[in-house]
Amino acid sequence: MLLTVIGSSPAWPNPGSAHSGYLLQANGSRVLLDCGPGVLGRLRETALWPDVDAVAITHFHLDHWGDLVPWVWGTFYLNPNGPMPKPQLWVQPGGRKFLEDIGDRLGFPDMFERTFALSEYEPDTPFEVGKLTVTATRVPHYTLQTYAFRVEGDGRVMTYSGDSAPCDELAESARDADLFVCEATLLRPNLDGPPRGHLTLEEAVEAYEASGAKRLVLTHRPRELPTPDEYELAYDGLELEV
Repeated sequence: MLLTVIGSSPAWPNPGSAHSGYLLQANGSRVLLDCGPGVLGRLRETALWPDVDAVAITHFHLDHWGDLVPWVWGTFYLNPNGPMPKPQLWVQPGGRKFLEDIGDRLGFPDMFERTFALSEYEPDTPFEVGKLTVTATRVPHYTLQTYAFRVEGDGRVMTYSGDSAPCDELAESARDADLFVCEATLLRPNLDGPPRGHLTLEEAVEAYEASGAKRLVLTHRPRELPTPDEYELAYDGLELEV
């Protein structure tokens, strides 16, 4: 299993960095976890158009899904060699209606369904992307419906936190994972909420230790905040064998 960090910024972009986007590959299957602003352009640095089986979105804050919009326009208008690929798009319960409403404002209601094979995942119910299995676990993030993803394939497990306040569910999603990619946005807890929506570095480490995961990579962290050398920090272009 190979993880490539396409984008790793928090809700505002770090200098030269795209927002959230993590490409996971195993057994010939490719899933993009989140697709924030800047991710599509980064993917196009190595291919005319992204070659993925599916995109899975943790939640509908713009920094985690915003590049689905230019993905739609490019699919419509680039099209140099016939119809463009139509990857799966997995969104949360109610996500189809959310995208229809956005489409109605930006272009037309079915613009996302013209571009993607759209499906809604169910909490704690695995769904398949080729030979990869993804399970979405609800985590708290302000008042927004939000999920962490646990991805299994080729005998390995990777968990991606999405955005989350401290909670037991996050550690369970990463239980005994080979790699836990966890957000660490905050300097101090009192800078957030209420209700809470993000983790400090210390809280991310606590979730990792509670999970029993083998390796922790911190992400979604502002460049301005210190990260001690003892911790691995995600950056755009990082590749990791899981």
